[in-house]
Amino acid sequence: MTNENKELLLEQREELLRTLKARFEKNMNRHKDFEWTEVQAKLEANTEKLWSLNEMEGTGGEPDVVGHDEKTGEYIFYDCSAESPKGRRSVCYDREALESRKKHKPENSAIDMATAMGIELLTEEQYRELQKLDHFDMKTSSWVQTPANIRKLGGAIFCDYRYDTVFVYHNGADSYYAARGFRGSLRV
Repeated sequence: MTNENKELLLEQREELLRTLKARFEKNMNRHKDFEWTEVQAKLEANTEKLWSLNEMEGTGGEPDVVGHDEKTGEYIFYDCSAESPKGRRSVCYDREALESRKKHKPENSAIDMATAMGIELLTEEQYRELQKLDHFDMKTSSWVQTPANIRKLGGAIFCDYRYDTVFVYHNGADSYYAARGFRGSLRV
């Protein structure tokens, strides 16, 4: 797929850019005031970020532009798949939680996967922002960044969207479910 330098081959870059452009144009409600040519120029200047977006895409995240940081000039991408990305489900919250399980360990953790992909889990605030663009996680749920005081006590938080409302829940950080994954963010 990719080499160890986290760079895509030319054909992979071109295919990813076509996919991202098509999604960008199909979902203008997420980024009304942005121009694809400006986003593409940023992406082409940051090949490692393209690699991370490819990882998001490859695990079913359907990344799209949802914002622009005026101070840094960075475009902000979130996973915009209707449900929690399929390739990132059945994971506990973090490495500590994974190692604490005695039996039936999941294959990975949300934090480890996000780190390996070069992205960050959405915060609760970012998750709520995402839900203003459309309705996501109507059948699934997604781990979100957990405050240190909750994590210290063994818990982690996740969100979903039901009954026209964003719900924030808690679970043991070592829990994992087939319908729970995580959504990420990336700044380019």
